[in-house]
Amino acid sequence: WPYIYVGIDVIVNQETPPHLDKVSAPSLLDLLVSLGTHDAQFHVLGLGSIFSYQPGTMIYLAGKLLHHSVPKWEKGERIALAHNMKDAGHSRFGLARPSFTQQKDPFAKFLHT
Repeated sequence: WPYIYVGIDVIVNQETPPHLDKVSAPSLLDLLVSLGTHDAQFHVLGLGSIFSYQPGTMIYLAGKLLHHSVPKWEKGERIALAHNMKDAGHSRFGLARPSFTQQKDPFAKFLHT
């Protein structure tokens, strides 16, 4: 199937300090995949949220807009695969950037308020 990401960063046993993903377009979602045997947490500082980031977790995130981090964890090995679409590709080929993702209420047409 078509693969929409142009880059994959492999992070092994590294804390990830709070940061924004500078290469992504604001409207694109990065895909983060957690692997290994660790007990890490994923922090989204812009939302004031902490998520479990156990092995097998996948997170889609507007990484250019939301500061995020993975602080030191207690035990185990951590491997993270960070998939991203680089904004420079749109500029280089003169392509319009995708619009922001929108969530629509799937039940709205059934509910009358």
